[in-house]
Amino acid sequence: MTANDLTVIGHSVLDYIMSVSKFPKPNEATNVNSLKTFDGGSAGNVSIVSATLGLKVSLLSAVGEEFKNSEYEKKLLNLGINIDDMIIVKDKKTPIAFMLTDPDENQIFYFYTGAGEAFPETEVPKKAIENCKILHLGTGNPNFNSRGSEIANSLDKIISFDPGQDLHLYSNEELELIIKRTNILFGNHYEIDSILNKLKLDVSDLREIGPDIVIKTCGKLGSIIYSDEKIKINPIYRPAIDPTGAGDSYRAGFFKYYLQDKPLEECAKFASAVSSFIVEKEGCQTNVPTLKEAENRMNEFYK
Repeated sequence: MTANDLTVIGHSVLDYIMSVSKFPKPNEATNVNSLKTFDGGSAGNVSIVSATLGLKVSLLSAVGEEFKNSEYEKKLLNLGINIDDMIIVKDKKTPIAFMLTDPDENQIFYFYTGAGEAFPETEVPKKAIENCKILHLGTGNPNFNSRGSEIANSLDKIISFDPGQDLHLYSNEELELIIKRTNILFGNHYEIDSILNKLKLDVSDLREIGPDIVIKTCGKLGSIIYSDEKIKINPIYRPAIDPTGAGDSYRAGFFKYYLQDKPLEECAKFASAVSSFIVEKEGCQTNVPTLKEAENRMNEFYK
């Protein structure tokens, strides 16, 4: 009997979210129109949203000592998220992400790894993977993610993989190895296309070597599921105050319905409903919906 629905591996981060009029060229400056700090990180975001939707979650991130007794830690504990296997690193800060968004919702990311540097030398806790139904590998260290996927594969767990902005850190060999073990592959349109280009594959070939399900999110254009058939999902449009974190919440929503054996199209519609709340306010964890709120919006839009 598994103790958790979901074990999430990857970064928990302090986000600095900035809006700019334009991205500067080298040796240029640009004005920052707004600057706010929020709790974030792909793994932290997926865990927070999943737990709010009612899933039992375990989170494994590498963080600095200042994380202990922080408001972020208290939030995780209040939601019942298991953080027993968090890696606490002395003399290193919790990772920091700097995210710049222009008026067209294009984004540029800068990332301070900090405590995340400890991932390669840390043993992956097998128990955290034994006690879950899905292992989700988010943005994080390729070596640690690969070792986690190896353990999950040996235990016949469902493996979800979302390299996100860390895709460039993976060698072709590392990427192909994890993808061969993956059941569900997530990415935005740029990331999925980059994976296909790196491995010199099309989507059907990609599915043959690994994931049964490939999910490509396309922002304002909705999302596409590649499985036994290609399923296009229209977006639930909401004016985007801040698009950061929409993808992470989409994954959490998808897991909630997927673990209930819902059809893939319904999983994606619910995921879209969840992510539509996140973009309405600044911060990845600021406007997380309850299960009822997300289902009401899904039913209203997709009737």
